[in-house]
Formats: sequence, C-alpha cells, structure tokens
Amino acid sequence: MIYYNPKQWFSLIFRFSRADTLRELFPLMVCVSLYAGAVTFLLIDFWHLPETNILHKVIYIHQTIGFVFSLLLAFRINSAYDRWWEGRKIWGSMVNNSRNLAIKLRHLVNEDEFAFFRFAIPFYSRSLRDHLRDMYRAEEQSHIRIDPKKHVPNQVASAIIAEVYRLNKAGQINPEQLISITAEITSFTDNCGACERIKKTPIPFSYSVFIKKFIFTYIMTLPFAWAFDLKYFIMPIIGFILFVFASIELIAEEIEDPFGFDANDLPIDSICENIDKHVGEIFA
Repeated sequence: MIYYNPKQWFSLIFRFSRADTLRELFPLMVCVSLYAGAVTFLLIDFWHLPETNILHKVIYIHQTIGFVFSLLLAFRINSAYDRWWEGRKIWGSMVNNSRNLAIKLRHLVNEDEFAFFRFAIPFYSRSLRDHLRDMYRAEEQSHIRIDPKKHVPNQVASAIIAEVYRLNKAGQINPEQLISITAEITSFTDNCGACERIKKTPIPFSYSVFIKKFIFTYIMTLPFAWAFDLKYFIMPIIGFILFVFASIELIAEEIEDPFGFDANDLPIDSICENIDKHVGEIFA
C-alpha cells in the first residue's frame, strides 16, 4: 500500500509510481491516438466527406449515453472500493481480537504457557495472509504441526482452541473464562471466511466484460463524431479520454481483491507485524 500526504496535492500531480495507470495504458493510448488520426485522414483528407454527413450525427449518440456511462463507471469503482474497505475492517477486527485474546490469556495461564500463545496468535494472522495470497511460508517452530496441503488457518485455529481446552481440563481456565476467550478464537475463523468471500467472489463476469466492451466501443466510435470539428487535434484528446475511462476500470480491478501485492492493496504485511509486536509486548 502507498502511504502519502493527501494535502500535498500539487506534488502528487507530478509524481509517478508503479501504481499509476499511465505507465500501463501509455502504449494503448498511442495506438488509439494513431487510430483516431487515421480515421480523421480517411474522412477529411482522403474521402473529403462534408461536415454535414451522417457520421457527424454520431455525436448525438455519445451525448445520449455519456451520462449513463459515467454512472456505470461510478458504480464500478464504488463497488470495488466497498470490497477494499470491507477487507480493511476485517483485518482491523483481526488486530483487535488478537490483542484481546492475548490480554485475557496473559492473566489466565501460567508463564510456561506463554510461549505457545505468543507464537500461535500472530501465526494465525500470518497464515491467513499467506492463505489469501495462495502461498505457504514454512516457519521454524515446534508448537504447531502444519500440513501445507490442507487449510492452514484452520489448523492454527484448531491448535489454539485445543490448547485452551486442555488448560480448561487441567483447571487453569474455568468454564466462565473459557466462554470469554472462545469468542475471540471463533472470530478468527469468521474473519477468515469473510476474507475468502471477498477473494473468491469477483465481480460477475458478464458485468466486467460489458464494461470493457462499452469502453472499447465508445472510444473507437468517437473519432467518427469529432473528426470534423477537431481535425487532428482529436488524437491527443482521444488518448486522454481512453486514459480516464480505462484507468477507472484498472483501479477497480486492482482494489476489488485487496489481499495481494499490488501497490493499492491492503498493508497486510504491516498489520501482521503489528499483531506480532503487540502480542509479544503483552506476553513479555
């Protein structure tokens, strides 16, 4: 995730990062600009069509659908941002529940049990992070046996609850205290399921394809409507319009799955580091 000062807006205008869509779209912008120039040449300089020809009336079609098109793109980016923000709330819940569980166990179990929970609680967040990224990082540890071919977060949560139940049977945790800490452990699995729902339920295929086709058709027909008024000035204008519309779609595609390595994805690595740091301080 990119951190920045939103108040320094002037410097942001001239700042280019790997998240900037201009880098990705620039070759396509050049191609579309050349296409617009070619259409203008054919209509005006090669075929010498008059400005009152039927193709000039295409502009009225663009004016009619332009407003609806803007609403469609606004809904697209809003729906993607909702998924991004929901993911951030889920990981915020992970931080709070990890702290709460560590604080409660700190005052319930003996010091010789600290090492297990000091490792297991942050380990769950790291295993969930890697699970959402479809990867597994083996860690040297002797507290939990992990089978990477199975659901790793479930194995970590199962190991934590098994240890809590063992302490309950040993008399270190009474039934009332068990109920109190079970809620936090259960929330781990709830958060995992919520993240999986975001990751594995993308925007419907037909909706995503329709927007891309709409943008392509809109851009490719604009030269026929504007060539007679703008002449060859249409080339940079068409490139800029493509940049605006396509950027909205690219940004939406990036943030609708917020758990990966893209520049605008959630700072899950930092969140996991904070959980490990805070749990370590609690059990210190």
